[in-house]
Amino acid sequence: MSWVTEEGGEAGASLGPCSAEGDEKQKASSSPHLGRRVQFLLPPVTIQRPPPQEEEKAFYQHVEHLLGATKGGFERLFAVGGWEDLLEEKCVRKQLVRGSQREGRRPQPGQEVTVKLLGVLEDGSLVEKDPQLTFVLGQGDVPQALELGVLSMQPGDVALILTRPAHAYGHVGRDPDIPQEAPLLYEVTLLRVQDTPDPALLPASERLSLGHRKRERGNFHFEREEYQPALHAYQLALRILPSPVTRGLGGEEKEEEEALWQLRVKCLNNCAATQLKLRLLEEALDSCNEATLLDPDNAEALYWKGKLLAELGEDQAATELLKRALRLEPATKAVHAELSRMARRQRGQLELGRDPLPGGLLGR
Repeated sequence: MSWVTEEGGEAGASLGPCSAEGDEKQKASSSPHLGRRVQFLLPPVTIQRPPPQEEEKAFYQHVEHLLGATKGGFERLFAVGGWEDLLEEKCVRKQLVRGSQREGRRPQPGQEVTVKLLGVLEDGSLVEKDPQLTFVLGQGDVPQALELGVLSMQPGDVALILTRPAHAYGHVGRDPDIPQEAPLLYEVTLLRVQDTPDPALLPASERLSLGHRKRERGNFHFEREEYQPALHAYQLALRILPSPVTRGLGGEEKEEEEALWQLRVKCLNNCAATQLKLRLLEEALDSCNEATLLDPDNAEALYWKGKLLAELGEDQAATELLKRALRLEPATKAVHAELSRMARRQRGQLELGRDPLPGGLLGR
């Protein structure tokens, strides 16, 4: 595995948010081989792109009609009339394609919605397609433009949502299909609106799946250096997963309970990494304390707690925790780097005649 340090570089084993997809890529790249290369000479083959389905055809026809024969692409659509502006300065715009055939209430923040979604870039590349995308409004599960659009719709409505990059995937984009600073045009059909179920009443398998999705969303924001939304996503995941107070009260099988428990520890570590980025040091230490309470030999939790204590001047306690993490995972470069950094700092303090181990600042 590859640990991600607070500074964002790789450091041996995984510290901080990382996705299962990344682990799979690394496994593939390090797979064994026989050391021989065989070259096959094959005739060139052209792989035809599958033809668009009927709903895609209708969508593309609508886009072509909107853009017309004039130049200007999406930029022209941000200026023309016939659109409803969902934000000031025409950053997110909506055009109703087909209204609902029945009366219905607009969804409210906190409710769960299911939509059919298509989305294209300015060059016509289809980058979003989901026949049944389910998310909770107000929890940051999807780009802000989609949330704003859905909040203005009724069940059965079909609408186009045009958004500038800041309310979609911004200056980072989404690798590999959405480039940086890309405006997007969505077609959204609101299929269903319902109250969000109480996580405590969900089966363990659904809680685990939902917790993973929230954590992955947090990882998405963390990698983009969007730390406040990342922290929000991790905290939402923690609300879904059992806490030390509720452990064993949900009637889960032992294997399911262990999986929920391990995911909670991962989310706590992710919280600590993000809180450290946001300089929420006391909150980060609380996250580390709970993680080590649940799993005393979790090297990542020990690393983050040691790093936090070092920043708060608790050098002796920090060193003990980091050395313990190193004994558990000796190959972890992040721990080696943090111990080296502390040693350099202490040498500098000694040279200046300062006490290298100031008294406890936390009183814990």
